[in-house]
Amino acid sequence: MNINQLEYALPEECIAHSPTEPRDHAKLMLLNKDTGNIEHKHFFDLPKILTSQDVLVFNNTKVFPARLYAGKVEILLLREVNNNTWTAMHRGKVRVGDTLDFSEVHANVVDKKEYEITLQFIEPRKTVLSYIEEKGQIPLPPYIHTPLSELEARDKYQTVYAEKNGSVASPTAGLHFTKELIQSIKDIGVQIEYVTLHVGAGTFLPIKEQELSKHTMHSEFYSIEKKTVDRLNQSKKNNKTIVAVGTTTTRVLESIANADGTLSEKMLSGSTEIFIYPPYKFKFVDRLITNFHLPHSTLLALVSAFVCEPNTLQKFINFQECTIGKAYLEAQKNNYKFYSFGDGMMIG
Repeated sequence: MNINQLEYALPEECIAHSPTEPRDHAKLMLLNKDTGNIEHKHFFDLPKILTSQDVLVFNNTKVFPARLYAGKVEILLLREVNNNTWTAMHRGKVRVGDTLDFSEVHANVVDKKEYEITLQFIEPRKTVLSYIEEKGQIPLPPYIHTPLSELEARDKYQTVYAEKNGSVASPTAGLHFTKELIQSIKDIGVQIEYVTLHVGAGTFLPIKEQELSKHTMHSEFYSIEKKTVDRLNQSKKNNKTIVAVGTTTTRVLESIANADGTLSEKMLSGSTEIFIYPPYKFKFVDRLITNFHLPHSTLLALVSAFVCEPNTLQKFINFQECTIGKAYLEAQKNNYKFYSFGDGMMIG
């Protein structure tokens, strides 16, 4: 599969630069992946759409203020690999051996690869973590130009159920849910479950290889509790519909899914580099709630796979000609907003 097959045009005015308020008033497109039929709803309609036969699975990761500045150098912290040592992405000239001055804390550059550097902070770990929390900035995507203050961004670019610190990007499909909406969904008997995937560098990096099979995903940490696996396996056995909220949730479930359609109890945590693109066969996820994604992105490849062979009868030729591409065009015609703060769709 070639990268040019994941192409589409999007006018600048379609990009959302601030979230819908209230969150659940965002538009929700319902796409039947088998027939291509489309309905236009809102997220607050979900209690009328879902039933007690549905299982909603969320990613409860929490975004931390990962963006720091050392003079003209911009740093995006990715993960702490061990005590006070972090991997990071950067903008600006950086060499191994440099010491970066973040005003109150300092870090030595101890390694450098194509996309990442490794930083060893000098001050005590407690001091560094406090500095990150107080002075770091929430890492909004570069295509978002927002008037939101840092305090507002920390609130708006976070799901209401965020719990486990570690992401440098929000699982944006979940941004449309309010606590009241989740409660309303529970009230009709929908089963709610949580997994964790800390979104990392792969979210920011475009596919640069012409041939998708040559692209390597950055590894991301995931975890899922055994009791969650047991409940999900039982639900699948009972023919309930597994609805993954977001591509990150999808990647966790598909990473630990067995060929027989059950989740493994031996892979409760670890790193995943799963890259889903046509013709991938989904083993566990039945329906997907997701936002509208960038051209040439791994996320666009995933949603393309979801609506094509072997998951439907439609052969993937390119994004624009398949069901999902036609849905994206329909979304533009109906004034849907795209990307992280944009509207969403449920595919099933």
